[in-house]
Amino acid sequence: MARLFGTDGVRGLANSDLTPELALSVASAAARVLGEHDRTHRPVAVVGRDPRASGEMLEAAVTAGLTSAGADVLRVGVLPTPGVAHLVGELSADLGVMISASHNPMPDNGVKLFARGGHKLADAVEDEIAERLREDAVRPTGAGVGRVRDITDAVHRYTDHLLAATPQRLDGLRVVVDCANGAASAAAPEAYRRAGAEVIAIHATPDGLNINDGCGSTHVDVLRAAVREHHADLGIAHDGDADRCLAVDATGAEVDGDQIMAVLALALKESGELAENTLVATVMSNLGLHLAMREQGVRVRTTKVGDRYVLEELRSGGYSLGGEQSGHVVLPSYATTGDGLLTALRLMARVVQAGQPLAELASVMRRLPQVLVNVRVADKTAVARDNAVSEAVAAVQAELGEAGRVLLRPSGTEQLVRVMVEAATHEVAESAARRLAGVVSSVV
Repeated sequence: MARLFGTDGVRGLANSDLTPELALSVASAAARVLGEHDRTHRPVAVVGRDPRASGEMLEAAVTAGLTSAGADVLRVGVLPTPGVAHLVGELSADLGVMISASHNPMPDNGVKLFARGGHKLADAVEDEIAERLREDAVRPTGAGVGRVRDITDAVHRYTDHLLAATPQRLDGLRVVVDCANGAASAAAPEAYRRAGAEVIAIHATPDGLNINDGCGSTHVDVLRAAVREHHADLGIAHDGDADRCLAVDATGAEVDGDQIMAVLALALKESGELAENTLVATVMSNLGLHLAMREQGVRVRTTKVGDRYVLEELRSGGYSLGGEQSGHVVLPSYATTGDGLLTALRLMARVVQAGQPLAELASVMRRLPQVLVNVRVADKTAVARDNAVSEAVAAVQAELGEAGRVLLRPSGTEQLVRVMVEAATHEVAESAARRLAGVVSSVV
């Protein structure tokens, strides 16, 4: 049976896969499970959302579920996911609920849970919540029913925190920020202006229907054009819930998550804040990141794909920086989860502090051409065991040497194997990927 919780909460088509009934049940079960871990007081939950239309419906369902289980609710309204995580800690809440489907299209939505302190839930806790969805729990009545209070200054509280974590004023910097008509629409322009930057905000007028619609971190062409039009020093692109950050330099060239991590890693190393001189990245990070960090004396620890695995490695090793190529960057000294606004502020602070344009800072890393081929197979586990596939992978890796890399990764949800090859040129990568894809597809 598939797990209810994916790598980033419960997500699906709102009012179809993710119904109000399911959201209510998840919230109620979460309040019971987390409330039972500490019976000294009544549970308190922080609830936030992105601006997609279904969020209003699901916020009401989540609030009903929490209060029906005896938890008090602090509603923070539209706020980035990392803002909700931060306020769980600041307000000493027992859990947090973020209603968002991140970069997914508007019709989707999701419910993401945070434990005390704003940390993601452990798998075991998620499984316990899932198991208790249908239990016939005794509901409180009278004064035992939870109460609801609105936190009207949530955006300001969150931006106060961001400014305290920004090491350098941004005076004199002109930035275009694409808010994806999402949760960053109020918080990002406010934070960057308060830090001293001149801000041109685009796609910052959410109407509930236009989130991620041809804008944000999945459509950087719009940002690229705006940076050139406004002669800005750089541009920042967020996704729907603002836990990611991508950038473009003054010429309009994209600066992806790997390059952002490279810039931040060297800034932290210079200031003595890069714990163990180590950066944590996933297997999908470009080989160029590994080569650049090796040259700069920074070790790279590699995890499976998914921010939860990056977070696990950061915690277990006590490291201070990690993230994904997609722009999901974690700075554990300042945030418990990926924070696109914090990432952007630290990146812009580095530009000002170094007195160098973003293009020059990002040039420390050269992205190697990367080709990804999805191969549909009858049995992805058979591919992993096949000797011919193993031999073909070893042969291609030997041909590429240290100037290239091969990665075969089974899909987590489909009978697909993803064949990824990086090489010095696109032509070499393309040829090698197609050859390997042919071997993979022949497995029966």
